[in-house]
Amino acid sequence: MADHIEAAARPIRRDQIVAEVPLEIGRVEIVRKFFNGPIDVFGSSHMHHLELTLLPSSSSARFCFPDRWGPDRFEPIGELFLLPAQHMVHAKSESDCRQQNSIVCWFDPGAVAAWLGSDLEWTDSRLQGGLDIVNSSIRGLLFRIGEEIRNPGFASETMVELMAAQATIELSRHLSRIDERKRRTGLSACCLKRIEERLAEAGTPPTLSELAGLCNLSVRHLTRAFRASRGRSIGSYIAERRINHAKQLLELGLRVKSVAHSTGFTAASNFAAAFLRATGETPRQYRLRTSRKMIGQFSVRPKMH
Repeated sequence: MADHIEAAARPIRRDQIVAEVPLEIGRVEIVRKFFNGPIDVFGSSHMHHLELTLLPSSSSARFCFPDRWGPDRFEPIGELFLLPAQHMVHAKSESDCRQQNSIVCWFDPGAVAAWLGSDLEWTDSRLQGGLDIVNSSIRGLLFRIGEEIRNPGFASETMVELMAAQATIELSRHLSRIDERKRRTGLSACCLKRIEERLAEAGTPPTLSELAGLCNLSVRHLTRAFRASRGRSIGSYIAERRINHAKQLLELGLRVKSVAHSTGFTAASNFAAAFLRATGETPRQYRLRTSRKMIGQFSVRPKMH
């Protein structure tokens, strides 16, 4: 369908619309997505896309708005996320994905202009905040929409229309508060840069006390300000960076023990357990799988057209 973000090159995703209800402000769908490899899609839509994933396929999925952020800045997505209309998006994941079930709301910008119109500026912090929406009201509305679609009753279409309209209003309120909250409590660009530079160093990851000292803040203030700036805990961010660095080293063919030492784990067994929890694979399985892919990339050349 024209509203869907398309793959940049070969299609790697097939969508099956399990149920669909047209609305005056757009439409809602229950979608089952099938993947045959890691996510790597690039495109845009003329409609706002609000999605709640019921069966997340990959914790490593990240989105980028390349026209606004440049090609290298990717931010993680949550179970509930928004992709605004007319914004180019690049989505990718590091690990293979197989299946994902979602409730998707497509909103016509003209029909919801009163709530998501020109008065709401799509700032960088709102684009980022929309990728991981922590809002029980919006989440609850999408769950109810999904239940109504699966088990329609009297005046179901009217109920879904009303709940979808309420979701856009709640979404507008949520996004409107993001910049104000960030100005009050977020970390400065200088502090974020110091944290990123320290996390880029090899060896044992920094403690919260060390990072707080770099920013001249208390640990409590640091953790609250980091969550306000990035929409997630600093502990989970450090852990993810550590695992991503380990993946890069494993892809280079380093031994598991060497990777464990380079990423600051006290023992290879501790590293293996943490890697398995984060990725669903052991370090050896990941190294074997990625090395096979690299061999395949060098041995198989695509035909020129």
